[in-house]
Amino acid sequence: MPSVQDPEMPRAWSVWRQLRAAGRAPRRQFMPPEFLETLIAGAEALVQVQDAPELPWALAEAVHDPAYLQRWRSGDVTRAEERAMGFAWDASIARRGLLSCGATLAATRDALQGGWGLNLGGGTHHAYREHAEGFSFLNDVVIAASWARREGLAARVAVLDLDVHQGNGTASMLAGQAWALPVSLHGASNYPFVKEEAGVNVPLPDGTGDDAYLAALEDEAFPAVRAFGPDLLFVLAGADVLAGDQLGRLALTPEGVRERDRRAYALAGELRVPCVTVMAGGYHRDPQRTVEVRLSTVREWVAAAGAAAPFGGRGAPPGSVP
Repeated sequence: MPSVQDPEMPRAWSVWRQLRAAGRAPRRQFMPPEFLETLIAGAEALVQVQDAPELPWALAEAVHDPAYLQRWRSGDVTRAEERAMGFAWDASIARRGLLSCGATLAATRDALQGGWGLNLGGGTHHAYREHAEGFSFLNDVVIAASWARREGLAARVAVLDLDVHQGNGTASMLAGQAWALPVSLHGASNYPFVKEEAGVNVPLPDGTGDDAYLAALEDEAFPAVRAFGPDLLFVLAGADVLAGDQLGRLALTPEGVRERDRRAYALAGELRVPCVTVMAGGYHRDPQRTVEVRLSTVREWVAAAGAAAPFGGRGAPPGSVP
């Protein structure tokens, strides 16, 4: 059951309570359930954790190929498609994807109404329009950004992708879209090994630590966002930049990740734009390290949301998000 929380606390969205019965994740690198419990308990001390609403299929079909979606809903997928996804098909994939995307959409509505939105999961940035890759079935950020644009709630959307892996699906889906700018700061040698060229890409060498990472953030990523002039900003706050991550090749400290997040939220405040955070990847050899970094991101998000001056948002129309 959800815990009783202060109604004045900011809220975040999570799929964990709905999916906890599914047991262990399909890949050994994913966070074990007992550590997810610890993460959610820690988050509940900082925010109201709300159960994710399920995304309507029509919103997924607005950006993804309907035939592709139907194959994954029915299980009519090939072994090659499963290998690209990173794990075998099972009947829960579609529901997990809809809940994760529903959480990001709900966080987007929060940001449009109050300036700040948070999904404690999400960030499935390897999903393409017509195929799955890298643990990503539906591209939650592209779905939410496209919804906001169609509803007239955002005209220019920037995606600041700070996961260790390039958001190749996001870059592909937003290529040629004048209303959107994907900006990716990622490991040059990390998956995907063939990178997309769309948007602004800042590849970093193996072993990049705090100082070099933060310099690239300030000198290359942030100026691109400022120049674009978004009226909605998505931040993918990947924990897989941390030294010791099983799937990452960078070497940030927890203090470096915290400073990264603080600066990203300061940028949103400077630009006075609604900001949506999704957590993206995190696969540390010691899952407790991932939990600690995730909670650090939540603390920085809460501090930024609490300190931000009010600004005029366009607001999400009532009933526009289930």
